[in-house]
Amino acid sequence: MDSYECITCGYVYHPAEGDPQGGIPPGTRFEDLPDDWVCPVCGASREMFEKVEGGGQG
Repeated sequence: MDSYECITCGYVYHPAEGDPQGGIPPGTRFEDLPDDWVCPVCGASREMFEKVEGGGQG
């Protein structure tokens, strides 16, 4: 699964970890995140994330 980085703050979403604080269970692909999900660090929308090349974890 691919990881995605917030271009605003540098937070990296790792699908293997999910976003426990946001209620996203481990194993959730970035593409499957809810439309209203935002960066847990800076609040940026999903559109502000870019795929991390070679950043797949799991």
